[in-house]
Amino acid sequence: MFVYYFDLLQIDFLLFVAFAGAVTTALVLGIAFHEFCHALSASALGDQTAARQGRLSLNPLVHLDPLGTILLLFAGFGWGKPTPVNPYNMRVEPRTGMAVTAAAGPVSNLFIAAVMGLPIRLGWFPWHNPFGVASTAGWSGDDYVGLFLSAGVLLNSILCVFNLLPFAPLDGFKVALGVLPDDLARPLLRFERYGIFALMGLFFLGPAVGINIFDWIIRPAVEGMAGALAGV
Repeated sequence: MFVYYFDLLQIDFLLFVAFAGAVTTALVLGIAFHEFCHALSASALGDQTAARQGRLSLNPLVHLDPLGTILLLFAGFGWGKPTPVNPYNMRVEPRTGMAVTAAAGPVSNLFIAAVMGLPIRLGWFPWHNPFGVASTAGWSGDDYVGLFLSAGVLLNSILCVFNLLPFAPLDGFKVALGVLPDDLARPLLRFERYGIFALMGLFFLGPAVGINIFDWIIRPAVEGMAGALAGV
């Protein structure tokens, strides 16, 4: 991501500003709102753990992790502070409550992507894939705004899809535990401690053995979601 910033600078300074602004927006809205929605859903179900720790807030500073923030800006991936949740305080069955609370995060990213995609869908601004711009010759102000919105749609779609992968500690793992029948959920739970290693292996070692989860799952899902939301 850091190298890509410099590539954009070589094309057009305003292009760099629009893309950097979209990444920052994805950070502030995408991650902070994601964690806030975890806290909000847990509170609505009766668990006030996050609320007591000041996490039921739209203030990004209470949700952003310093290292996760730096990596998001310069490496293209990152994370926020995990929202503390105790499903046994909820008014519903713990696995169900945890699944609902976990799903609220990716749904929040879907919501932001939809809001940012609406002006493009309505034809107010053009769609510009920020990862495919070779030249800005003939661009107007609307094009730069369109790129900002397009990048926001794509980045929040990535956050949504990535977090729904069924690997701990991602939200998708908790959602899977909540929707699967007991005879499947219990064996899956035993692999929770190994989830992060499986996830890292898929991303960093998988392509070497012909398993490319990004090209097979994430990219098609993100492109389909972003295209549907922005109407392109």
